[in-house]
Amino acid sequence: MPTLSLPYPDDLLITSGKLPEDLEAELAFLLAVKLFELRRLSLGKAAAFCHMGKVQFMYELGRLQILVINLDDDQIADELRDD
Repeated sequence: MPTLSLPYPDDLLITSGKLPEDLEAELAFLLAVKLFELRRLSLGKAAAFCHMGKVQFMYELGRLQILVINLDDDQIADELRDD
């Protein structure tokens, strides 16, 4: 699996008040959230990307007031249509 190395300034570490591994986990989470919002990752893949379970990731999305159900109008209509 490819990896991403992202340099960040010491200032970010200092201002966050976090340990490097905690800051890196937060950055991975925020990237997963954005990729989920952009529909580049499904809920499950976004959760796995930042090493969370689906339920925990959904909880964190809710805490950030980000909709967990990320469907467009056509997808909602398909879900509501009687078969």
